[in-house]
Amino acid sequence: MGKLFNKINKGFSRLFRILLFILSAFLIIYFFPKSGKFKYSFENGRPWQSENLYAPFDFAIKKSSDEINSEIEDVKLNTPLFFEIDTTSATNSKRRITKRFRELNDDTLFINYKNVDLEIIKKYSIKIINDVYNTGLLDENFDFNKNQTISILLDNKQIKLTDFDLLIKPESLLLFVNNKILEYDTETYKSEIISVVFDLISPNLSFNESLSIKALEESESKISPNRGFIEKETLIISKGEIVEGEKLNILESLKKEYEVNNGSFSDVYLIVSAYSLLVILSLLMIVLFIRKFEKEIYKNNNRIAFVYFNITLIILITTWVIDFNSNYVYIIPLCIIPLLFKAFFDSRIAFFIHSVTIMLLGFVVPNSYEFIFLNIIAGVVTILTSDNIYKRANLFIAVAQITFVYMLAYFSFYVIHEGSIENLPMFNFLLFILCGLLTLFIYPLIYIYEKLFGLVSDVSLLELSDTNSKLMKELSDKSPGTFHHSLNVANLAEACANKINANALLSRVGALHHDIGKINNPSYFIENQLSEQNPHDKLNSEKSVGIIKDHVKDGVNIAKNAGLPERIIDFIRTHHGTNLISYFYSKHLDEDGVKSKDEFCYDGPKPFSVEMALVMMCDSVEAATKSLNKPDNSKIDNFVETIIDKQIEEDQFVDCELTFKNISTIKSVLKEKLKNIYHVRIEYPENST
Repeated sequence: MGKLFNKINKGFSRLFRILLFILSAFLIIYFFPKSGKFKYSFENGRPWQSENLYAPFDFAIKKSSDEINSEIEDVKLNTPLFFEIDTTSATNSKRRITKRFRELNDDTLFINYKNVDLEIIKKYSIKIINDVYNTGLLDENFDFNKNQTISILLDNKQIKLTDFDLLIKPESLLLFVNNKILEYDTETYKSEIISVVFDLISPNLSFNESLSIKALEESESKISPNRGFIEKETLIISKGEIVEGEKLNILESLKKEYEVNNGSFSDVYLIVSAYSLLVILSLLMIVLFIRKFEKEIYKNNNRIAFVYFNITLIILITTWVIDFNSNYVYIIPLCIIPLLFKAFFDSRIAFFIHSVTIMLLGFVVPNSYEFIFLNIIAGVVTILTSDNIYKRANLFIAVAQITFVYMLAYFSFYVIHEGSIENLPMFNFLLFILCGLLTLFIYPLIYIYEKLFGLVSDVSLLELSDTNSKLMKELSDKSPGTFHHSLNVANLAEACANKINANALLSRVGALHHDIGKINNPSYFIENQLSEQNPHDKLNSEKSVGIIKDHVKDGVNIAKNAGLPERIIDFIRTHHGTNLISYFYSKHLDEDGVKSKDEFCYDGPKPFSVEMALVMMCDSVEAATKSLNKPDNSKIDNFVETIIDKQIEEDQFVDCELTFKNISTIKSVLKEKLKNIYHVRIEYPENST
């Protein structure tokens, strides 16, 4: 039954990895360009690096976006906006004036004026109103360009063509009336004339929006996107010639035309197929590398998902930035990739995945050679300088070094291309600085990935190595002997890990937590027994072995409740492997027991990483050496050899990547450390006084 379950589990794991591979490849291919890539790279103001370029076919010179925008603005300015005139406004206003001056008995404004004065006010009020209507009074305060052409319509026929600035807005009516009063030298009657005009006048011009929009669209449609023509075999640019001005426009036109000419269905199909092959080959290289050199990652679906997710995400972000504006490509913090993979795995896989990712991006970025070189160099520097990034100072130093390398390499490229430092684009250096600042986002990103994929970084391991944590304090209070034992095992495991280039911090944290299950029944373990009374003396061998074995299950439950990562919980599960609990098995035999030997073995699993195997060795050796009577060098050597050799004979290390050389080194370290712990002290004579 167990074998069947394992087969099913392996089958699902394999299917999951295949689906992840397909999904990642699909997303990358989907966001890759669907047109052919112009094989020449060029930049404004840079020399042409390739051979002399001749037109491969006839093509039109496209206008630049600035040119087209300028023409659109000219068209907008010169295409008239249509306003309809209301002729009844003038007639109605004059009628209202005549009526008002006919009924002066009810008008308190003019009660003290003589007939002569009234005639003057009436005359010039009508005159100014006529001036307003002749000029044109708008019904709204429109915000058009002052030089905008305006067509005034009457019954859909143009009767007048003028500039918008010459028309009167409602907000400028008072100024217009004041100017006319000055012009007619009627300031004596200013307030009265203004009152009459504002009381009786109404707008006579209204905007015809639909007709104006239609006219503008028609004018804009006549703008040609081209402004010239290049015949086939015409020399476009010579090697070493500066790419600028007209040359730049022609090259950009050729690039666009090339992409359009490769835009048929058959061409797109071929291009996508070619990209698919390259993407699949690249991802396959990563899979084969992981399978060959990083088997722990390959067997863990969460870790595989982490690899695919980050590769896909960084490619998608880069393609989006390029689609938005390719000039911002250097703001993308690509060095986060090696930082992440080094934080969770090791330098080897970090460099390999970073390199493959950069090569994939080389298909879509401009100046691909420069891009690949800069980022490969920066990636190497990242891996070499980013040790112990859980220390904040180290991370800031690493990011500063990465940024400096980016700037230095880019500066070198620029000098090689230009031959001088004139017109050095400082904007790109600003992008590198911003890229460095974005790289500092690695800390929250590590935390997010730990939660999403169940990974453990050195940052978390450093926190978990704190012996003042809540869990460690509980272990110290309830099981002081176990706590002291765990500290010793942690020191031994860390020393061994350093010698064989394993993860020393992971080994230490795993060792500190491997026996936390003893918190539940501390008195049943000899290191916590303060008196000569042993609770196991009152129990039979079967119950005793059950309590002993339960400390592994209890430890797993305690660790899960405390929120420890699965990677640390695995140390609890595996620190005894499937070892025989020999003391109680012997006791069982003395009791004439009939139970199977397997029932007196731990349930496992066996260690499946080098660090787990280290903790098993150190745990067994440290606990056993405490039983030695007057330990000396010879006893310690034999004890270490016996214990570890027995574990090898019982196949406890078959699931991890330990070599005979590693085991020999571990034995040597354990012997040396234990001799230092149990060294014989000189007996000083008692003071006779």
